[in-house]
Amino acid sequence: MLFWILVAILTAAVAAVLLLPLLRAAAGAEVPQSHDVEVYRDQLEELMRDEKNGLISGEDAEFARAEVARRLLAATEAVKAAGPAQPARRSNRLAQIAVVLVLPAIGLCLYLRTGNPDLPDAPLAARLANPGDDMNILIARAEQQLVANPEDGAGWDVLAPIYYRSGRIEDAAAAFRNALRILGPTPARLGGYAESLIALAGGLITNEAQEALRKSLAIEPNDPRAQFYLALALKQEGKAPEALAAFQEIIKASPADAPWLPLVNEHIASLKAGGAAASAEQAGTALGNPTADDVAAAQTMNAGDRNAMIEGMVASLAEKLKNDPKNFDGWMRIIRSYSVLGQKDKAAEALKQGLSVFPAEGEQGKQLLALAGELGLTADGGVK
Repeated sequence: MLFWILVAILTAAVAAVLLLPLLRAAAGAEVPQSHDVEVYRDQLEELMRDEKNGLISGEDAEFARAEVARRLLAATEAVKAAGPAQPARRSNRLAQIAVVLVLPAIGLCLYLRTGNPDLPDAPLAARLANPGDDMNILIARAEQQLVANPEDGAGWDVLAPIYYRSGRIEDAAAAFRNALRILGPTPARLGGYAESLIALAGGLITNEAQEALRKSLAIEPNDPRAQFYLALALKQEGKAPEALAAFQEIIKASPADAPWLPLVNEHIASLKAGGAAASAEQAGTALGNPTADDVAAAQTMNAGDRNAMIEGMVASLAEKLKNDPKNFDGWMRIIRSYSVLGQKDKAAEALKQGLSVFPAEGEQGKQLLALAGELGLTADGGVK
């Protein structure tokens, strides 16, 4: 019963809000000139009395009568012109009737068909308990549980990759670190932690990331993700022959249809271009790869200096991509770098440009789209 009383009160309140402007319009529809006509007529009669009593000369009275008569005629014409406004007032009454009767009736019918007055409300706590497919609620629920129980390793383990895919890279690194501390190392946790550190460094394979990758290989010697990043670290450090051999080992150990092979082949091609001795120099100069000195310097930088260094390298790479748009590895790197720097609009624009060079139906285009999915970008160069 209380529910229906509240419904009636709310309906009346809404109807009053809707009726107020209609009532004002109806009041405004009254013709003000009709009152003026009466006033001017009274003034004419008063002039006649004043002239009769000698309070005003005949000449002045005649002049005043002419002016009042002119105003009387203007007011009378205005009243006549306002005559057709009656239908508008009738339509106003129809609108008032619709607000008072029709709209509440429609709302009641819809509620009786789809509503459920016995359904309890759903505060945040209830939504967290039953989040459905809402990713934000899922994350909030996990975070709430971890605040209450920070040693819940399973919670950190679930949340870490979600953070990474959502672009919350620092949170992802912290979550992977906690999962490793509480649950121990696995290739998945170590690889995810290493990728988070690499993303934070703008694509640089830091010493800490390399250590995590080596631990992963100690557990799973054929882990292709760890093998790839360690080979890339050799390339970044200018150790071209060792990097080439490491990438070739990945090719030998991988199935023929492995999705990472095209990217590995790209690195092998860049290392072979011009000879093993000069390949690292070419990669650093032509493709925007960090040099060995860059990698070493990044290890000792604070977060602000490292971001400034990354921004400079990304700007240099963007300039080189203008002259060499066929550089697939460069597009992959610059899209991820912009995303890590929080420049989602630039990442989306780089994705759009990359897909114009490497169409989505090709193997390289598919890799660009896969990266876009990880970073929350859309195929048309937008942001999810």
